[in-house]
Amino acid sequence: MAATLSSACGGQADPARLAHTDRPVAYVMDQADIIPADREAAIASRLKRFENETEHQMVVVTTPSLNGETIEAYSLALANRLGVGRETHHDGLMLLIAPNERKLRIEVGLGLETALTNPEAATIIARDIKPSLVRGDMPDAIARGIEAMAAEAP
Repeated sequence: MAATLSSACGGQADPARLAHTDRPVAYVMDQADIIPADREAAIASRLKRFENETEHQMVVVTTPSLNGETIEAYSLALANRLGVGRETHHDGLMLLIAPNERKLRIEVGLGLETALTNPEAATIIARDIKPSLVRGDMPDAIARGIEAMAAEAP
């Protein structure tokens, strides 16, 4: 998993510093370089506000490659390695986007699976994220996705 993690996190965020902390070092890890800086700052600010309001952690990760893994395996391993969410509550959320493979996934910690189920995550992807992706507006897709996720996991 080390090669996959390193390609996903590159030099912008040190995964070791993120693992099982009460506060993440980075809310947005744009390794695919698809989010303009001003939009990235706005998204990170929203994610920080979400955490301050709910204590749940949500992060957005983009990766240039899944390195041949399925998005399900990649996202679960990455979320666990990063320690998204509070360790004792398992309340992390991660939106992973692999634009080159045209894949995305919402990873939900065990502590939030009753608030945001797999069918609800699939609905968020179809209803809130994909329309913006079809228009080619990745930052809007991310913003709409995190708003919908935040609404389901208060």
